[in-house]
Amino acid sequence: MGAFQNKGRTWRPRGQPYQVNVHDFPSQAEGKAIPYGTYDVLKDRGVVNVGTSHDTAEFAVESIRRWWRMDGRRRYRAAGRLLICADAGGSNSSRGRAWKLNLQALADEIGIAITVCHYPPGTSKWNRIEHRHFSFISLTWKGKPLWNYETVVNLIGATRTRTGLKVKAVLDTNEYETGVEVSKEQMEGLLIRRHRKHPDWNYTLSPHL
Repeated sequence: MGAFQNKGRTWRPRGQPYQVNVHDFPSQAEGKAIPYGTYDVLKDRGVVNVGTSHDTAEFAVESIRRWWRMDGRRRYRAAGRLLICADAGGSNSSRGRAWKLNLQALADEIGIAITVCHYPPGTSKWNRIEHRHFSFISLTWKGKPLWNYETVVNLIGATRTRTGLKVKAVLDTNEYETGVEVSKEQMEGLLIRRHRKHPDWNYTLSPHL
């Protein structure tokens, strides 16, 4: 974030363009913003958690937790299970131990089983969050410099479409540690059931009673 070019065109008064730097040097930045989004396909609603430290598995699960607190539990009071369709890599990697460990903690917290279905590697372009959520966020802030966290959160939260999409945004100032090791004992404590079809990509974590 900072006085950097953001590609695209936007309306400005004649003779009053945004003054930005030619090059994007991290040393000149105001900080970094990490948007992690959850998208409700049925209701056409999104929640974006804007992190300020690192894109880790703990951060990814915290973003899902915030969606549940801000939107999910109100809309789905009688839900007996959550279904998450996620990419196969990154902070929500299908191979990530920390991802599963933090999801187990979330399942225990909300008392609901969580089923995860990962898109196979290289197929994230089919993820609806890219086409029906983040693509419209990109249209909202095109041509507008992302000066600071307030700008990022306000622009994301202003995203709307004529078909009904609404997006909420929240700033996450928690510090997330990288390189967290998850032991074999911790993995053995998970209440995880791998599905018969593609068990590496499809599994359910049940809450401890």
